[in-house]
Amino acid sequence: MFGSKKQTLIIEGMMCKHCAAHVEEALLKLTGVKSAKVDLDKKSATVKVDQEISKETYDKAISDAGYKLVEVA
Repeated sequence: MFGSKKQTLIIEGMMCKHCAAHVEEALLKLTGVKSAKVDLDKKSATVKVDQEISKETYDKAISDAGYKLVEVA
């Protein structure tokens, strides 16, 4: 069983609260993502997941939203 896990995503291109909301919305559409919270100052998003999500899956969701995934920590 996977349980629950938090991951931090470093994202480029977010400038305002609208950008943050757009990224959060894109992440919440992914199967397995239970919550997503963007921190504009840190240029990151913290996601809580209940299954493994690949970097490629995050990358596609974020790039489709118009931003760039730099790293998954």
